Amino acid sequence: MASSSSSSVSDGDDINPPPPSSSNDAASANAAAAPSASSAIDFLTLCHSLKTTKRAGWVRRDVQNPESIADHMYRMGLMALIASDIPGIDRDKCVKMAIVHDIAEAIVGDITPSDGISKDEKSRREREALDHMCKLLGGGSRAKEIAELWMEYEENSSSEAKIVKDFDNLEMILQALEYENEQGVDLDEFFQSTSGKFQTDVGKAWASEISSRRSSAVAGAVRDGRPCKAPKNRGPKKVYL
Repeated sequence: MASSSSSSVSDGDDINPPPPSSSNDAASANAAAAPSASSAIDFLTLCHSLKTTKRAGWVRRDVQNPESIADHMYRMGLMALIASDIPGIDRDKCVKMAIVHDIAEAIVGDITPSDGISKDEKSRREREALDHMCKLLGGGSRAKEIAELWMEYEENSSSEAKIVKDFDNLEMILQALEYENEQGVDLDEFFQSTSGKFQTDVGKAWASEISSRRSSAVAGAVRDGRPCKAPKNRGPKKVYL
């Protein structure tokens, strides 16, 4: 058997070349999908403004040292990462969606109703900005993924989008609670604006926990004789950050 095998190999004429390596194919495909170094750095440099642009809702209410857009998206990403597993929900997709959902604000800024810009016009500006950012990135599969995630969130068109929408509101009211506790400001309108808006079980459960902690903080301040801004009984008011 051994000698026969050696003879076949030594003849060589009937030996077919090995098929292309699948790992090489994958590497080539990945290289084609990735943006060039120049495009990547251009894109990331533009995204720098997400780290420096303060969330407008807090600025308008004289919150000291308010969070940036990137701060907000980062904690939303953490929310998606630590949330319980839900059958049929793609956790990785939720994390990605959380960190791109406000990405167009790198160009248009944090537009709020106080700016006098309609919802349709806001959406148009953000879509135009997103298109520019995707072209800056090189327009490959990475840019396409960012655009699809952003659109899915914007249209609230999937289960993942609904969860991330809840995380958006949860992060806002958690931040509002922290500012109330740290700075003694009354940010009740932010809580009122999200009342009854949570779409998922995790959103409702976490919102209830935040509300409970807020009530405890107010009760503790009253008991200890510390100044506090007790929540006022107001109707819902729409707030955008």
